[in-house]
Amino acid sequence: MGFKCGIVGLPNVGKSTLFNALTQTAAAQAANYPFCTIEPNVGEVAVPDDRLFRLADIAKSAEVIPTRITFVDIAGLVRGASAGEGLGNQFLANIREVDAIAHVLRCFQDSDVTHVEGDVDPLRDAEIVETELMLADLESLEKRVSNLEKRAVTGDKLAREQFDLAMKAVTLLRDGKPARLADISDVEMPAWKALNLLTTKPVLYVCNVEEDAAGTGNTYSARVEEKARAEGAGCVAISAAIEAELAQLPREERGEFLETIGLEEAGLDRLIRAGYQLLDLITYFTAGPKEARAWTVRRQTTAPKAAGVIHTDFEKGFIRAETISFNDYVALGGENPAKDAGKMRLEGKDYVVADGDVMHFRFAN
Repeated sequence: MGFKCGIVGLPNVGKSTLFNALTQTAAAQAANYPFCTIEPNVGEVAVPDDRLFRLADIAKSAEVIPTRITFVDIAGLVRGASAGEGLGNQFLANIREVDAIAHVLRCFQDSDVTHVEGDVDPLRDAEIVETELMLADLESLEKRVSNLEKRAVTGDKLAREQFDLAMKAVTLLRDGKPARLADISDVEMPAWKALNLLTTKPVLYVCNVEEDAAGTGNTYSARVEEKARAEGAGCVAISAAIEAELAQLPREERGEFLETIGLEEAGLDRLIRAGYQLLDLITYFTAGPKEARAWTVRRQTTAPKAAGVIHTDFEKGFIRAETISFNDYVALGGENPAKDAGKMRLEGKDYVVADGDVMHFRFAN
């Protein structure tokens, strides 16, 4: 089960530098000119989670396998992208393929790095990208609405549902608001997602600040944080320059480097966790002598569906899930002590997996 977070923003805001650091590769070309990223680069990164290593230590696991999230570095957008300016059409097509958007905003001054709009203003930059996404959504919907309305008039119930939902989005978009602000019921959600609108995707604002502001942010990032709170979006401040330097160091030297510059943890760790939370994902674990492994599922996933992430046969033949909470597993010292203390639960098909569950699935072949 893959989850993709697209890294977007105007040219020269630090997207590719950030992507390079995320994946610790030079796959994304970073240069001081627009459109240096012509094709979207894709990289998988481990989600930092200390719980996994604690489980591995207790279970004496030979291998530790973290859960992962995919980041896609997408070419920079400019004004007029919805009308095909710059690499607009390609940019918009690539965004449709991701589950969430990490919107990188330039929150630093540097006369050596050109800004396509002439000066630094992250709120304006955010509005440019959001406007282009809204215009693209509006154009897409207006092409579909007429046909849906005609079918709805004939008594087509599915067309009526789709038309009503499309008009909810159109009303918001014409008012200059993203479609994700629409009030959609759980019953309507499958049809709503089928509209595949750009502005329904959850957004995480990534404030790229100067090195001295990596730990605290600055006045620019404070304004973005305020915007994010008002929208119910995520926000994280990070210095792409520091993260790029950190990515080049051997793992054992990174802690000392962070301590030297006064940071408790890498900004990328915060970014990855924020992206994970943005997608409303949780982690469950499997642990044993062979391996300790983290698995990703969406919140509210049932036990059979969670088992299916490991193998489809696990879901098809699901019988029960032997489940221990992370806290009980650690406090009692492992699977067998947890069993002896009565802390292992036998959960059935309706059980909703909780973040941190340590699970073992029983299934019929």
